[in-house]
Amino acid sequence: MNQLLSTYFLGFLLVFGSMLSSAQDMRQKAIPLEGDQSLDRLIAAAADKELVLLGEASHGTHEYYLWRDKISRRLISEQGFSFIAVEGDFASLYHLNLYVKNLDGAAKSAKEVLLKLNRWPTWMWSNEEVVALAEWLRNHNDKLPQDRKVGFYGMDVYDEWNSKKEVLDLLKTTDQTTYHYVKDQYKCFEPHKGDSWSYAHAVNAGKDACTTATKNVVDYIRNNRKKLSELSDDAYFYLLQNAIVVQNAEEFYRESVASRGPGSWNSRVHHMHGTVNELLNLYGEHSKGIVWAHNTHIGDAEYTNMRSAGQKNIGQLTREGLGDANVFLIGFTTYEGKVMAGSSWGAPMKEMTIPPAIPNSIEYKLNQVDQDSFYIIFDEEDRKEKNLKTMGNRAVGVVYNPRGDRRQFVPTIIPLRYDALFFFKKTTALRVLKK
Repeated sequence: MNQLLSTYFLGFLLVFGSMLSSAQDMRQKAIPLEGDQSLDRLIAAAADKELVLLGEASHGTHEYYLWRDKISRRLISEQGFSFIAVEGDFASLYHLNLYVKNLDGAAKSAKEVLLKLNRWPTWMWSNEEVVALAEWLRNHNDKLPQDRKVGFYGMDVYDEWNSKKEVLDLLKTTDQTTYHYVKDQYKCFEPHKGDSWSYAHAVNAGKDACTTATKNVVDYIRNNRKKLSELSDDAYFYLLQNAIVVQNAEEFYRESVASRGPGSWNSRVHHMHGTVNELLNLYGEHSKGIVWAHNTHIGDAEYTNMRSAGQKNIGQLTREGLGDANVFLIGFTTYEGKVMAGSSWGAPMKEMTIPPAIPNSIEYKLNQVDQDSFYIIFDEEDRKEKNLKTMGNRAVGVVYNPRGDRRQFVPTIIPLRYDALFFFKKTTALRVLKK
């Protein structure tokens, strides 16, 4: 397969072609979305997987969140899935986990938690769609014993200064010896006052790095579980994972400044993948997890032009780590519609228009099917060499400019990148929470 991939991506050329042999084939494979029961075939295909990864072609589309919610509810209630891990900040979203599991310190509602999110882009999780899922999870969990309650976690590497504060605050009330040790290790960050970019530029200019210090903290917490026995398994996991965020964020920002290569991207990817593995360990043998992230994270990078750039992603790493048979990758995309996004990093969110997909894209091909919304599960026929053509696959980020939309398509071998693909002819924007 590597020789085949090299042929497709040689010279970074996009080969125009059809994923399936004809529009008639696509119509035959399309499973219309006509209510929850239309997911029956998908749930059956994903039921026994260790991880089910649910993507999105943007971070601001209502339909993606809605149908990921529907899929997640069925996997949890019918197939015993244990947790949801999302492309969000660990420390802040852990408060939603407290709420859905009704743990000590839980807020009074999911909306209360999500309205407190303050790191851009807040709309990714502070929206009505996530509130609906979280309230369903709380109701579902209230009927279960504590050790079987389903969790909700952020898995990203950002918000590291908040994670650092959480580590120190938790240790200060738990074990003074550990608290003073960790506080001393974290002193190297003090000159940078919450600015990771300042830290990374200083290290790049020759200042001492905190790499060893952050590793020391993680190792100390891992090696002293008995000393921290006062903490419940949930609280200990929260402590350890926040320390891991600090450690891996240090690497991520340092790599971002030091190199233009794939190092920083892969650093973040390995952190997210590692978080999911930690969750599988937390929930124990035979646990199963659900991951929500952008298509660029969950669709196997090996079958996109990311491979040529040396970039990996969670989809690729989970297939390599657990085996193809234990992972199910589901992409989501649209032909046109509306989306919540910002015109630049940190800019105010606004509703933008996604123009019709370019002709040499999977979205353009799927739009020829006479269904408003549907999904396709790929089979061995789709993966025969004669059907493996490279085409564009839409990828809208939190920063978006509709006028540059033609550049927002990732060269992809669709049936190998995903196990299934959801398509919507026209999508709408997320319903952002208002205070």
